[in-house]
Amino acid sequence: MQVVEQLKNLSDERFLAIYQSLENQGYGPLDGEVAKLMKFRPHAIKKLPMEQRAKRARMVVERAGNAELAYELFGTYLLKHHKDLVTGFLDKTGVEHEDGMIQDLDSNAPDAAKLEGALGELDAAHAPEDVTLYLSMCAEQWPQVPEIEQTWRARLG
Repeated sequence: MQVVEQLKNLSDERFLAIYQSLENQGYGPLDGEVAKLMKFRPHAIKKLPMEQRAKRARMVVERAGNAELAYELFGTYLLKHHKDLVTGFLDKTGVEHEDGMIQDLDSNAPDAAKLEGALGELDAAHAPEDVTLYLSMCAEQWPQVPEIEQTWRARLG
């Protein structure tokens, strides 16, 4: 549940920025869940300010400890806005992928020996908070590579 822990460590402003960046035709990525929680009709949720919707969406994920939903939210954000971070990590650590998509997670794990060098390059090219966000996903994805979780936890603070 590293991605849920990462979510809990995000500032409200950072979560709002991620949430707003995924807005599509006035809807936030989890507005459907927020509408259900508030007993709103789906189209009526747009009447609430985005800040309020984002706050409620965050509560939905945190309270349920829904790692899949957090993973999906973060993954969509990174692939939409920072795909080169994702593909760069995969390329630099030896993970076979097709445009950021990995077919076999179990037998296609990052090389722990390449982790430090890859992260140094990614930190130089990207916002470190986005690199750390991606590491939380990697820690969730590849528990068989404990160096990823160790590095993520050290960065999390």
